[in-house]
Amino acid sequence: MSKVALVTGGARGIGREVVIQLAEEGYRLLVNYNKSEEAALELASILKDKNYPVEIFQADVSRQDQVRAMFNFCMDRFGTIDILVNNSGISYEGLITDMEEDDWDRMMDTNLKSVFLCSKEALKHMLSNHSGKIINISSMWGQVGASCEVAYSASKAGVIGFTKALAKEVGPSGINVNAVAPGVIMTDMMKEFSQEDIDYLRDETPLMKLGYPIDIANLVVFLASDRADFITGQVLASNGGFVI
Repeated sequence: MSKVALVTGGARGIGREVVIQLAEEGYRLLVNYNKSEEAALELASILKDKNYPVEIFQADVSRQDQVRAMFNFCMDRFGTIDILVNNSGISYEGLITDMEEDDWDRMMDTNLKSVFLCSKEALKHMLSNHSGKIINISSMWGQVGASCEVAYSASKAGVIGFTKALAKEVGPSGINVNAVAPGVIMTDMMKEFSQEDIDYLRDETPLMKLGYPIDIANLVVFLASDRADFITGQVLASNGGFVI
């Protein structure tokens, strides 16, 4: 029986490409979405037309009750969970002095608390199986920080710390925990940036080009595979050399 992967925020952007690539690798998939129902339904339709086993589930992954319901659904439909990709995330650009407390809380809940909640539920099954892989999507700004993205940088740095600590905690149980730290990736998040900003970011990237969701999906597929069985607690970067 093929392995089961759950991808949070899997309807759009990086998450969508991760879902597609995992499906093509033969995984059974549960695609989480929160507000992007139309995109989730469209993606599921495309994959089911190719006879890929995929289900979708609406849940706010910053809410414990909804996360539990999602994992219960996963177990009911597939009977197991082998791969968890914590991909859900939001961005915020602006001075920290202009940021409201509610904005900070929403950032931490979506980008960091969700990783805790989903990992905790996944581990209930992975620990008893003595196997499993958790892959967390961080950011290069979690590695070095970005001006006017303090909250985002802090949340993604938290994901890196969480990854390293959890890898030590569950490694003896045969579970791998790793993170991917994307650079500038052309997704919907980039709509907030002007063409001038995008050109600047491209010029600052040693490879002189920006990334696409497939660049991150390729790393996720590798980390999910048996080829990465001896890799844990690591942060793999796909950033074109922006952060070295």
